[in-house]
Amino acid sequence: MRILLTRPQADAERTATALRARGHDVTLAPVLRVTPETGADLGGGPWAGVLITSANAVRAVAEHPRKWECLRVPAFAVGRRSAEAARAAGFAEVVSADGNADDLAHLVAARQPNHPLLWLAGEDRAGDLAGALAVHGIAVRTVVIYRAVAETALPDEARDALAGGEIDGVLHYSRRSADAFEAIAMAARIDLKSLPIKHYCLSAQVAAPLRQSGVEHVVVAARPDEAALLALLD
Repeated sequence: MRILLTRPQADAERTATALRARGHDVTLAPVLRVTPETGADLGGGPWAGVLITSANAVRAVAEHPRKWECLRVPAFAVGRRSAEAARAAGFAEVVSADGNADDLAHLVAARQPNHPLLWLAGEDRAGDLAGALAVHGIAVRTVVIYRAVAETALPDEARDALAGGEIDGVLHYSRRSADAFEAIAMAARIDLKSLPIKHYCLSAQVAAPLRQSGVEHVVVAARPDEAALLALLD
């Protein structure tokens, strides 16, 4: 298949390698640009653990001057990819919820760790992890460690491939990126509703803006992880 990837550059390159190994033709079109907040105020600490809901947070904290304070405490990761990134970065202990933010909240609540915990978060967040854990009496300090800035235009290659009917499917990993992709396509005068392209989405939440705008060919992964998303292509 001819696949368009809308992930930020670092993640898109990794996913593209996996897709090409499966025989797919891949075009990169990052619609979000991730920038670390190297001056983010982490607070006084110490923390009993770190909450990680994106591999972007791991890459961002690696550039923070206080990264070693984070690496030496347990990391609670939302899924397999964020857990792999945390282990590669050198976190002393990593536990994965293998799911979404709700699964992570349940995992942490069940373990009843000492607190406070530090949530290395993005500026745009789909849920309130700190609020979910507060219900269980677990204090969380939320710190914006990275920001995802929407691009204003598609790369020329991606724009031409879309407009020329040379794309069979688009992979969407977040609601924010799906929104950004729609906005950029509209600015390029590409009508997504008229194109015979399938949109493969990580979750129903990710698919929501596409469906709301009338895009018909939308498919949702059985589980909110990359393995389930890529399985849709098979």
